[in-house]
Amino acid sequence: MNLNKYLDVSPEVAEAVKAGKPVVALESTIISHGMPYPQNVETALKVEEIIRQNGAVPATIAIIGGRLKAGLSHEEIEYLGKEGVKVNKASRRDLAVLVARGADGATTVTTTMIIAHMAGIRIFATGGIGGVHRGAEITMDISADLEELAHTPVMVVCAGAKSILDLGLTLEYLETHGVPVIGYGTEELPAFYTRSSGFGVDYRIDAPDELAKAFHVQQELGLGGGMLVTNPIPQEYSMDPAVINKAIDDAVEAAKAQGIHGKETTPFLLARIKDITGGDSLDSNIQLVFNNARLAAKTAVELSKL
Repeated sequence: MNLNKYLDVSPEVAEAVKAGKPVVALESTIISHGMPYPQNVETALKVEEIIRQNGAVPATIAIIGGRLKAGLSHEEIEYLGKEGVKVNKASRRDLAVLVARGADGATTVTTTMIIAHMAGIRIFATGGIGGVHRGAEITMDISADLEELAHTPVMVVCAGAKSILDLGLTLEYLETHGVPVIGYGTEELPAFYTRSSGFGVDYRIDAPDELAKAFHVQQELGLGGGMLVTNPIPQEYSMDPAVINKAIDDAVEAAKAQGIHGKETTPFLLARIKDITGGDSLDSNIQLVFNNARLAAKTAVELSKL
């Protein structure tokens, strides 16, 4: 099957991949659904700049006019930022229909991994991954991100699973699917806004070259699937666990009361938490994305040497 029929890789990204240079994929849901304009565009461009400063080529990923895009222009990022939530939030189940209709889609962790892999990109930096939602034993609400990590050979650098989730069940699910969960400089799973969760990771790794080697060996062994690297939010931007946990509990109750479910859940909860915390959670969110971009770029540089 010729995936190039549907895939547009920017000349810069295509050249870097072909030459074995370091490339880092970035999602676009954070642009269209993550924060308001123009802050969303400013943040997206700053993340790309951070990746360049650390020696790698950024490849922001989206679906525009039915084309799978690996490497967006500034104009395309601006377009997604201005369109905002009018852009479809695209998970695996949405890709075929959006492409067939010639529609736009902002890529989640799942679809960013899929398109990155198609384009030959091996490392992806994001904020936090989805996971098993609280109450999933009743709702069966489990993010497609976890299945994608089990199948698609891309390293995902994040600040842990979003703390609106059931972190214990999320870790159990990843273990069942054979996904290694690495703590960068920590033995504890970071919880997005906070550096600690009370749950342990599978392995602690303290240097980008070690991360690159572990992922390289995983692929050479033919094990398939991805690797999850959890990188704690910098201490100065970490939020008080008591404050954020109360905000999350209040937001979860509000979602239940309003009948919010499915893919509407995460945007609702994050917006509600932002309101409850007076915007502090959004500032933390931006800083942890910057932090993950730095680590992903450094790791991509090391991976390109192997």
